[in-house]
Amino acid sequence: MRIMGLDFGSKTLGVAVSDPLGITAQPVEIIRRKSENKLRQTLARLEELVKEYQVTKLVLGLPKNMNNTLGERAEKSLEFKEMLVKRTGLPVVMWDERLTTVEANRALMEGNVRRENRGRYVDAIAAVLILQGYLDSICAPGTAKPGDEE
Repeated sequence: MRIMGLDFGSKTLGVAVSDPLGITAQPVEIIRRKSENKLRQTLARLEELVKEYQVTKLVLGLPKNMNNTLGERAEKSLEFKEMLVKRTGLPVVMWDERLTTVEANRALMEGNVRRENRGRYVDAIAAVLILQGYLDSICAPGTAKPGDEE
């Protein structure tokens, strides 16, 4: 059972996937598009990745404002969620992604990745952070993982 994490941006989609046990997240790729509204190829590539990795659930970042309200970017993410559900038939969990891009950039700086090269990786790292946050929440000590009910 693998879970896929997604960081949905205006022209990119960062993709990460969990290991089969659902413990760790790894970056997969960044799907790029020329225009914000051109999603057909993005969705087609995502479907290929879902099949390749045998994904059973998607976790999509929800970019809330710092005051916990939903802005334009969050509304676009919710619209993308509906497209994902229709296209893949998989459950989609919305996950608060505030500051994941900041954290991803910080990790790349600490890894001595040059500024001009960070853009190549930041969306995939943000997807990893979104997915890892979700995985940590379902695997926290003292809580059962979904499917572990007796």
